[in-house]
Amino acid sequence: MPHSRRIDAAVMGALNAAQGGAAPKKLADALSYACLPGGARIRPTILLAVAAACGDDRPALSDAAAAALELIHCASLVHDDLPCFDDADTRRGKPSVHRAYSEPLAVLAGDSLIIMAFEVLGRAAAEDEARAAQLVLSLARRTGMPFGICAGQGWESEAEIDLAAYHRSKTGALFIAATEMGAIAAGHEAEPWRDLGALIGEAFQVADDLRDAVLDADTLGKPVGQDDLHGRPNAVAAYGVDGAVARLRDILAGAIASIPSCPGEAALAEMVQMQAKAIMPKIPARYRV
Repeated sequence: MPHSRRIDAAVMGALNAAQGGAAPKKLADALSYACLPGGARIRPTILLAVAAACGDDRPALSDAAAAALELIHCASLVHDDLPCFDDADTRRGKPSVHRAYSEPLAVLAGDSLIIMAFEVLGRAAAEDEARAAQLVLSLARRTGMPFGICAGQGWESEAEIDLAAYHRSKTGALFIAATEMGAIAAGHEAEPWRDLGALIGEAFQVADDLRDAVLDADTLGKPVGQDDLHGRPNAVAAYGVDGAVARLRDILAGAIASIPSCPGEAALAEMVQMQAKAIMPKIPARYRV
């Protein structure tokens, strides 16, 4: 089964479990609205690709890990869009959750998705208790403090920002989780896969900085110019457009070179190359030197 179908089925299974009983309908609807239709599902796709490269001998566990990671990512988008953070009106080409359902329901939806992610992993423990416990630990580390996406958001409240730590937490954390969790689900050690996730995450951060700086809101499906608006450090401010593009290419080359030796190494390298082409933004002519 293609990775996309596995991810969609696993995410839908988790959402359906939250619809039963006497659940409040608006909140239940907000959960689905936050996750469907999905975006590119890049993080869980990387997770499943790593699992496949490592043998994927527990596919149900890999699917649970992919769903949990995507739920955390969706939760982070709901929270990022809130008025207290980015105050974004749109996400993925439609009104953000707090615009569609209200700010209180958006907060509850994000919180519920985080809990749901760990519930999915808890249920998957029947497949392999030891691996499931490691998956929980990996995802928790890359979600909270001091190395997770919460830390990444927290850096924006500091007077002085450690740029490397900020990017590693804000964007890199869930990519590190993707490569770690893919390896863990297939019974491999997580540590050798950490650099690949960190480099992919860094590449996506630079690409996101470029998109925010040079694309328009209609093309991107969300507000642009947010880095300048909120005074956030970014690759375009640091290197310029051409320099950021060059930096992105260097990081992606390093990511491919960092792939650990494994049975599916060649296929995984091809997947990373495909993702590299997909994330490279088309720079409008007015920005070209």
